[in-house]
Amino acid sequence: MTKILSLRRLPLILLAGAGLLALMQPWAAGAVETGKSGPTESMFVLQIILLIVVGRVFGEIFQRIGQPAVMGQLVAGILLGPTLFGWVWPEAHELVFPVDGMGMIDAVAKLGVLMLLLLTGMETDLKLVRKVGAACFSISISGVLVPFACGYTLAQFLPADLLPETSQRVVAGLFLGTALSISSVKIVAMVIREMNFMRRNLGQIIVSSAIIEDTIGWVIIAVTFGIATNGKLELVPLATTVASVLAFMLFSFTIGRRIVFTLIRWTNDFAESEYAVISMILAIMGAMALITDWIGVHTVLGAFVAGILVGESPILTDHIEGELRGVITALFAPVFFGMAGLSADLTVLLDPGLALLTLGLILFASIGKFGGAFVGGKLAGMSWMESVAIGCGMNARGSTEVIVASIGLAMGILSHDLFTMIVTMAVVTTLAMPPMLRWALRRLPAAEDEKQRIDREALDERGFVAKLERLLLAVDDSAVGKFTAYLAGLLGGASGMPTTLLRLKAGAADEKSDEVPEAHLDEIKKGAKESAAAIEEGDATAVAKVHLTARTEIQATGKTIADEARKGYSMLLVGIRNAVTSKGGFSKRLNDLTSGFEGPACIVAKGAAGGKTPKLEAGSIILVPVNGTEVSRRAIDLALALARPTGAGVRALYVSNESRGQRNSVSLRREEAVLKDIVTMADRYGVGIETAIRKRGSPHDAICREAAKGVAMIVMGVTPRSGDELFFGETAAAVVERCSGPIVMVAAVRTRLEEPDDD
Repeated sequence: MTKILSLRRLPLILLAGAGLLALMQPWAAGAVETGKSGPTESMFVLQIILLIVVGRVFGEIFQRIGQPAVMGQLVAGILLGPTLFGWVWPEAHELVFPVDGMGMIDAVAKLGVLMLLLLTGMETDLKLVRKVGAACFSISISGVLVPFACGYTLAQFLPADLLPETSQRVVAGLFLGTALSISSVKIVAMVIREMNFMRRNLGQIIVSSAIIEDTIGWVIIAVTFGIATNGKLELVPLATTVASVLAFMLFSFTIGRRIVFTLIRWTNDFAESEYAVISMILAIMGAMALITDWIGVHTVLGAFVAGILVGESPILTDHIEGELRGVITALFAPVFFGMAGLSADLTVLLDPGLALLTLGLILFASIGKFGGAFVGGKLAGMSWMESVAIGCGMNARGSTEVIVASIGLAMGILSHDLFTMIVTMAVVTTLAMPPMLRWALRRLPAAEDEKQRIDREALDERGFVAKLERLLLAVDDSAVGKFTAYLAGLLGGASGMPTTLLRLKAGAADEKSDEVPEAHLDEIKKGAKESAAAIEEGDATAVAKVHLTARTEIQATGKTIADEARKGYSMLLVGIRNAVTSKGGFSKRLNDLTSGFEGPACIVAKGAAGGKTPKLEAGSIILVPVNGTEVSRRAIDLALALARPTGAGVRALYVSNESRGQRNSVSLRREEAVLKDIVTMADRYGVGIETAIRKRGSPHDAICREAAKGVAMIVMGVTPRSGDELFFGETAAAVVERCSGPIVMVAAVRTRLEEPDDD
C-alpha cells in the first residue's frame, strides 16, 4: 500500500517541481538580462538543489518498487535533461542548465566519480573472493571474455556517425567491449542480500565473480584510456601502460597496503580534530588517483584501488565508514548520476535506426553477458539452474556502466548518441536483473549442510567476540599479566584484530624505560598463532596480520587508559599483580585503571586462595557460570573463543539466585533452553561442552564446589555496580575470595547511574 500511495503522489511531486521552476523563471530571466547567465554561484546552487531533491525523490520511488536507488537518480537526470524538461520547456531548461553555465557543477560531478569509485572499492570484499575459491575465476574470465568480444565486434560495424573519430574504431571497440563486460557489484550484492543469499554458497560465488569482473574491468578501462590518450594503438606505449598498471597494482597490494593502514591508524590515534580519518582517506584517494594519472591511465583506477585498501584497513570502524558513505550518498551520487542523465538525450531514439541499434546493443550486451557467465558456471561444475542464476546476476551494469560511459564521453571516445545508447542499455539491463535473479534464486533451495552452516554463521554474527574490532591490553610483568597477553592473542589472532599493548611497570614517576615488552608480544603472538591455526584454512589469518602496538607505561593511571581509549577500542583487558585483596576485593590500582575505560572490560585476576596459573591445553576445562542474562552469554562466548584454539573444553554451570528456603520450580524448561542455546554455540565453535544445573544453595557455593573439581580457569559475566569503587556484586566477590587460579571477569559497560540486579 505504501508503494502504491507513493506512486500516486508522483504527479503531484512533478507538478511541485514544475511550480518551483516556474517561480525561478523570473529570477533566471533577470540574471540573463544583467549578463549573469554564466556559471554564477546562485545558478550553481539551484542546479545542486534540483539534482539532489529530484534525484532523491526518484531514488526513493525506485527503491520502494525493488529497484536500485541510483537508477532513480539517473532517471531523474534524464527527465531534467533534454529528454523531457528540455523538450517540454526548452527556454526554462536553457536558463537552469545553460550550456556555458555547467562548469562548477561539472567539477563536482567529476569529483563524484572518484568518490563513487572510492566507495565501490570499499565495498569490494576480497576476503569473500579468497573464501569462495577457484569457482568464481572461471565464471569471471568467461563472463568478461565473451561480452568483451561481442562489444568489440559490434563496434567494428557501428555507423561512422556514432563515433567521434572513425580512426579510433579500435579504441572505441576496446572501450565498448569493456563496457559490455563489466558488472555492478553494488546492484548484484543488493539483490543477493535482499534474498538472504549472501551466506549461501551460490550467493557468495555470484558476488565474488562480480568483484573480480569489476576489478578486471577497471584495469582494462585504465589501459584503454591510456591507448586513447596516445591517439592510436601502438605496441610500445601499450606495453608501457600495461607494465605501469601491473607495477601500480603490485605496489598497492604490498607496500601500499601497509602505508595506507599506517596512515589511517596514525590519524585515528593522534589527530584530535573532527573527521580527521575521513580527511586522510580522501587524501589517500587523491594521491593514488594522481599516481595513476601520472603513469598514463585514468584517475578512476587509483580511486578504486584506494577504496579497496581503505576498506581492508583493520582500524576502519563502521562509524567512520558510515560517515563517509553518508557524504557520498547524499551529495555526490545524486549530482553525478543526475549529470549523467542530463547528458543523455533519449529523444534521439525516436529515430528508428538509432532505436534499432540500441535494441541490438541491449541484446548483444544481455546475451553476451548471460552466455559468458552461464558457460563459466558450467565449467565450474555448477548445475543448469545455478548457471542460469549466475548468468542473471551478472547482467546488471547499473552505476558502474554509467560511470564508465561518462568517462568515455568526457574523453571523446564516445559520441553523445552512443553515450545515450549505452546509458539506455545500462538502465534496461539493471531494471531487468533483480526480478530475473529473484526468479532464479527461488528455485534453488539450500541443502541441509548449507542450512547448518548458514545458521552457525548467523549465530556467530550475534556473538560478543565476533563484534570486537580492536583490543586495548594493560598488563604488568607478573604471571597474570603474561597470561592475559596470551588470552588477548587467542581472541584477536583469528581475525587479525589490532591490539595495543600497554606494559605497566611500577617505578618512580620520573623513571624512564625504553625496554620493549618482548615477552608480552611473544605471548600475544603465541596465542594469535594458535587461534589462526584453529579455524578453517580459508579464514585463517597469518600472525603477521595481527597489528600490534606496544609501549611501556610508568605508573599508568585511569587518565592514561582514558587518553588511549579515545582512539577507539572494543574491549579493555587488564592483568596485573595483586589485583585482588585478601578479602576478595579489588585493589585501588585496578579500580583506577578500569575507571578510565567506558566500554566492556575483561579483568584477569588470581583468586584470593592463590594457586598457580595453569595452561590452557587439550583436556583442560574452562568453567563458566551462566544464568540466562546477556553478560553471562558474553562470558560463554568468550570462553568458547578461548577454548577452540587451545583444545580445552567448557563446562557451563547454570546457577540461580534462589535461597534454600524457596521452593524450586518443578519445570526446568527455562534453564534447559539456556543450556541448549549454549550447546548450539559450542557446536559452532567446535568445542566440547558439559552442562549442569545447580539450583540449591547460593550461586557462589555452587561455583566454588564445581571449581574445586579441577578447572583451568573460571570465566564470569559480571555487571559493575554504581559507585566509585569497582564492585561486581556479592556472587563475584565471594568467588574471587574463595576460589584459586585465574578468574576472568567479562564486565559490561561501567555505569554510575543505576543499580543493576545481581548476576
